Amino acid sequence: MNASFDVITMGRTGVDIYPLQTGIPLEKVESFGKFLGGSATNVAVATARLGRSTALITRTGQDPFGRYVHEALKGFGVDDRWVSPVADHPTPVTFCEIFPPDDFPLYFYRRPKAPDLEIRTEELDLDAIRSTLVFWITGTGLSEEPSRSATLAALEARAKRGITVFDLDWRPMFWKNPDEARPYYAEALRHTTVAVGNLDECEVATGVREPRACAQALLHAGVELAVVKQGPKGVLAVHRDGTVAEVPPTPVEVVNGLGAGDAFGGSLCHGLLAGWNLEQIMRYANAAGALVASRLACSSAMPTQNELRDFLARR
Repeated sequence: MNASFDVITMGRTGVDIYPLQTGIPLEKVESFGKFLGGSATNVAVATARLGRSTALITRTGQDPFGRYVHEALKGFGVDDRWVSPVADHPTPVTFCEIFPPDDFPLYFYRRPKAPDLEIRTEELDLDAIRSTLVFWITGTGLSEEPSRSATLAALEARAKRGITVFDLDWRPMFWKNPDEARPYYAEALRHTTVAVGNLDECEVATGVREPRACAQALLHAGVELAVVKQGPKGVLAVHRDGTVAEVPPTPVEVVNGLGAGDAFGGSLCHGLLAGWNLEQIMRYANAAGALVASRLACSSAMPTQNELRDFLARR
């Protein structure tokens, strides 16, 4: 394909407000840092940091935080031509609490509605979506209209060209229940070549929880590659051709686990584009996630190729 970009992601954006003091409840925190956030946004940043030409499709509020999103994207080298303002809804902010090593509650401020759920089909550049080497969508984008229809229209236009990734991205606060989400997940899976998610997300998509059963169910739903993240047990990747890679996690001292999955996703895209074998891709992606987990922020913590090479060389 004559690609306009290596990677285009579509979905959530906003501003992360993270405590600069860890191990204490949010009501006791006195100082915070402001960071670019949102899963699709973080994946775009992660791929750009790895040297890929990357763009983001999303919407912000018409407000100072919306302007900050544009500035931050440009600073990270992510093309923002398809990031447009919505007059009626503020740019979302997300707070978290940080209790290492494994407790990081999130508090989303996305009401009455987040602008990134106002992505509309008629605004999409379908030629660019068809031509990009990797197109990445998320489960959150399916949670409300008009974003739901726009996401499915983009996938239909894409028609499984190149690498089309569905980040299962299950956020229960955005849905009534898993049964509401499952039909839309099934429809998206029919149009994607790669599905990636943790066990909770895979269970929402497939109705099963055992890792290998999840992978087989995702393959049966239509994808070519199923990537099941198993937390402390590492990651399982199963390709339709029978190739299987099961890779243990990369041990680090965890500072903030948020964003590790997005770093994993960006490195997954990079490895697929590079044509690496499945085990190499998973080891590289695991390392990227571990590096971000050892840092405070999400977007600004995404590693470069040199950082990842140095990190892996020390393992």
